[in-house]
Amino acid sequence: MRIELATAPGSSERPNEDWASTAVPAAGRGGALVLLDGVTPPQDDDGCVHTVPWFTARLGGALVELSASRRDLTLSEILAESIRRTADAHRSSCDLSHPRTPQATAVLARWDQERVEHLVLSDSALLVEAPDGTVRPILDDRLDRLPPGLLASEEIADTRARNKEGGFFTAAADPLVSSRAVTGETPRQEVRALAALTDGASRWTEKFREGDWTDTVKVLRQEGPQGLIDRVRDLERADVDRVHLRRGKRHDDATALLVEL
Repeated sequence: MRIELATAPGSSERPNEDWASTAVPAAGRGGALVLLDGVTPPQDDDGCVHTVPWFTARLGGALVELSASRRDLTLSEILAESIRRTADAHRSSCDLSHPRTPQATAVLARWDQERVEHLVLSDSALLVEAPDGTVRPILDDRLDRLPPGLLASEEIADTRARNKEGGFFTAAADPLVSSRAVTGETPRQEVRALAALTDGASRWTEKFREGDWTDTVKVLRQEGPQGLIDRVRDLERADVDRVHLRRGKRHDDATALLVEL
């Protein structure tokens, strides 16, 4: 087994809000990976005295602990319990009902000799490569399917779409959101490698269209996760007129994780 991980902040002026970790072995066999992309809050009050990196570290720590030690729990149950633990850690000091209470996208995977389990919530990506080189993306595409008007402003998105029925969901303070995640499993013999990407790293495919998901895994294997991130940064700098990045940050936090099983 080989594991490679790279992460880079979008700006040197603010902390990296991504979080990633692996556990090998998990419960004595196989392994687990966790990848989170913290959601940057607006400039005004978000109802919480804590930062997004505080939140992702708390949530990520709980996720990797439970993914690695509790084979009796499903990944959905692990996400629910981890959200509950994190919420309890700041429930007394923060307004967890605020729509921008600290939150994150999530990717979880866990494997042993029989199966590979997965969970994806919001717009980070998990790629599953088969022994023949075929790559299957596991995506939660609800953001992409929203009517454009729901994302016209942060206020509209927060009021009408964020963690709302018919909108999109993130890991925030409500454990029930775990039921909204994309979940499933694949027989272990059908998986050669896994790759997890925050949307800052998946821009190479999803925004700049430099290659498909199979090409993404090839870059990760040949140049490593840092190589993919470097490619993204070069494309961002070249996109002076914001042709490809019409919305969002010019440089986003980017994290890529490759696991060769």
